Amino acid sequence: MPTYARSDLAFERGEGAYLFTMDGRRFLDFASGVAVNALGHCHPRLVKALAGQAAKVWHTSNLYRVPGQESVAAKLVGQSFADTVFFCNSGAEALECCIKMARRYHFAAGNPQRTRIICAEGAFHGRTLATVAAGGQKKHLEGFAPAVDGFDHVPFGNLNALRAAITEESAAILVEPVQGEGGIVPGDPDYLRRLRATADEFGLLLIFDEVQTGMGRTGTLFAHEQAGIAPDIMGLAKGLGGGFPVGACLATAKAASGMVPGTHGSTFGGNPLAMAVADEVMTIMAEPGFLDHVRAVAQKLRTGVEEAASRFPDVIEEVRGLGLMLGFKPRMPNTDMVARLAANGLLSVGAGDNMVRLLPPLIINDAQVDEAVGILARTFGEVK
Repeated sequence: MPTYARSDLAFERGEGAYLFTMDGRRFLDFASGVAVNALGHCHPRLVKALAGQAAKVWHTSNLYRVPGQESVAAKLVGQSFADTVFFCNSGAEALECCIKMARRYHFAAGNPQRTRIICAEGAFHGRTLATVAAGGQKKHLEGFAPAVDGFDHVPFGNLNALRAAITEESAAILVEPVQGEGGIVPGDPDYLRRLRATADEFGLLLIFDEVQTGMGRTGTLFAHEQAGIAPDIMGLAKGLGGGFPVGACLATAKAASGMVPGTHGSTFGGNPLAMAVADEVMTIMAEPGFLDHVRAVAQKLRTGVEEAASRFPDVIEEVRGLGLMLGFKPRMPNTDMVARLAANGLLSVGAGDNMVRLLPPLIINDAQVDEAVGILARTFGEVK
């Protein structure tokens, strides 16, 4: 179906931070499948994990124990605020689980009227009917009426507006610590801390959508760690599988207390193939020095991008982001800039507010940062 405005590029293979087209052209991949290929392409340890599992068993369903789920869940719980994990296949499914869990928590606690979730304007939580309603963006809702009810929207970063939106029907607060599709807009750490305090004050659950920010993307395993707080529920996907489709909904035991047998499920969620890869991703990201490298190379990239942008103020308006979730705002349509960069061998991703996202694999090295910055500067200089 013609639902994608595809670039006329087809890739035959990938290696580390590079992709190669069918006709042999090489591209430095700073799109990473929209923040998915966190460990680059064909990481040998991920290839080995997937191939090894593929020779054993692919699917049994969740009618039985899945040892891989138990292993990955233990690692996620051990490295997060959570007590329990539900596995699914995508970020949208993870957020569906978050939404259902918040409503079910209050239902089980004897407050079935508490169903509404306060969300941020400019958010993106997925493409299902519920998650486009939670995102609230007109361009995603148009033509899909009636919108799923139960979501109230306030400006991102405006605590007063959020507090004013709380009613006796409010169940939870849902935000991205950094709005990704909305334009690489980091939430102020103090704002995030005040969201935690507000949720506690009014008996609400705090849900963080870390589908794009999670798994090391911002320099810590999860972005909310940098604010010194934790949510009650969190959605993950993208980098968790390093390119293999997998999502997860993490929660405290209290927040998940209503999720008893029969309340939620997934045929493919947590299948042995996905778990084998996710387990290795978790192992790699927990190794000493991994996140230190992400923070160091992210700082180098930001410095280089800001320096290149400063040389061409008539071309680039702003640079913003967190860790290796970086963006810049060109003074031309971002689609044109993305195409110009691709023509020069650098893949990037558009976002809201006319931003261009740079989402490289977390394993990039200094030389690849220099290469990317060189392409950016050359491309900026070509703009008439």
